Amino acid sequence: MTALGCHPLPVLSCLTVQDTRNVYNATATDPDIVRQQLECLAGDTPIHAIKTGALGNADVVDVLVDFLANHPDIPLITDPVIKAAGGGDLADEALIARMKERLFRHAEMITPNSIELALLGENEDPAQAARKLLNAGCQSVLATGGHGEGEDIINTLYHQSEEPSHFYVERVGGEYHGTGCTLAASIAAGRASGLSAGAAIDQAQDYVLRAIRHALRVGKGQPVPDRGIPWQS
Repeated sequence: MTALGCHPLPVLSCLTVQDTRNVYNATATDPDIVRQQLECLAGDTPIHAIKTGALGNADVVDVLVDFLANHPDIPLITDPVIKAAGGGDLADEALIARMKERLFRHAEMITPNSIELALLGENEDPAQAARKLLNAGCQSVLATGGHGEGEDIINTLYHQSEEPSHFYVERVGGEYHGTGCTLAASIAAGRASGLSAGAAIDQAQDYVLRAIRHALRVGKGQPVPDRGIPWQS
């Protein structure tokens, strides 16, 4: 977000034990502490977009939904983090159910990868899974294509009443630690800066591609995208 011209205001919702290989443990922050963080920041600083990731547990979702009810005009980009790339769990069944029941309807866009989309939409076909989520109240679903094959990654934005929009970006190949998080955060930065959803996705894809091309081999597992590289839109 900093690289894309925004100032992030982190709210800690989940503490993890992880490295570049996997997530080994995770615990949610006390929901009241999450509430206090949100209220403290909102009372001091204008908030132009919100991006969510690993939320910890269902009670944290309730706190966030309460906050969003009082700030309905802030664009919400939700990365429905369920599993780490190494297979470690970051969401239990109660959290997944609460996101589907209460959170997704508040999100301008959710950004599941193919595995998350199939689980959330209860269908292996991306279009049908996305349609089920839209019918349940999601405003839009960006089905990310990083787990697929082919020369290009194809990210598909499904809308409530429009034909899907397809966004193409070069596929570098390999697995990287945190690309989904980086994409969602970059989209939120674009929306905070006043870009349309489509323009924010375009900018985010270009940024993630650049970060992957300069990925850092910091541990024994997946390389980490270099998010600190200079960026010009």
